[in-house]
Formats: sequence, structure tokens, C-alpha cells
Amino acid sequence: MQRFGTTPDPNRRYTRRPGVYAILPHAGGILTTFQAGIHNEYQLPGGGVDPGEQPLQALYREVFEETGWHITQPRVFFRFKRYVFMPDYDLWAEKICTLYTAQPVRRYAAPLEPDHCPVVLPIEGAMNRLANAGDRHAVARFFGL
Repeated sequence: MQRFGTTPDPNRRYTRRPGVYAILPHAGGILTTFQAGIHNEYQLPGGGVDPGEQPLQALYREVFEETGWHITQPRVFFRFKRYVFMPDYDLWAEKICTLYTAQPVRRYAAPLEPDHCPVVLPIEGAMNRLANAGDRHAVARFFGL
């Protein structure tokens, strides 16, 4: 599996953390979420798969929580891993990221997650603004850049 970001520290213990994220083409751009607060960054909507939860359940839940949108037709597109500190959980994690492509259907509500705001970025803007290199790589592949 391809790895992005920093090399893991052999002296540190990492918790394996599966996550699901969505590439959501919309209105000539891509639907992202801007997470303010301690992160202050643009991200693909998504997040961790909870214990006992199926990945697709987590994808629908996370996209809705972070954007207020419902999605349809999710398909696995790309997987990668990265090693990061997650300040929200005070946790060093080996994040196993599964990216799906899907279609946003309709915005039903404001985001449920604090500090999240849905933003449609132009494709070129997403390539410069998405915070993580794995996401940028997958978006570039999806749009043939």
C-alpha cells in the first residue's frame, strides 16, 4: 500500500485507524470540508470507521456529519496509509485511508461536526489546498491531472 507523509518513527507505537473519505465532484469542482479550529485546513469529507461499523455506513455518516450532504453511488477508488498525530484524540495513528468516489445528491442540513464547513473548490484549487498529500494524489488521479 502506498504511503504518504512522514516516515513512521520506529520508537513510537501507532494505533491502526481505518478511515473512509470521499471524492465528490460537484458544480465543476469538488465538494470538500474546511475544518477550522486546531486544524484550519481543507479536507476530503470523511473520517474514522467506528468499531462494529461497516465502511460504507461510516462513509455516509462522516460525509453527512462534515458537510450536511447525502451521497449516492460510492465506489472504492484508492487506498493509502499515513502516520500522523491526531490531536483530537491525543493519539499517534497509522491511518489506513480508503477513498471512494461518490455523487453528492442534496444538502439536507448544516454540518453536525463542530468547526466544519462544506466548500466547493475548483479542481486546481483543491490540488493546492487539500491538506494531505494522499488526498491530493487521489484527486489528481481521479481528474486525470
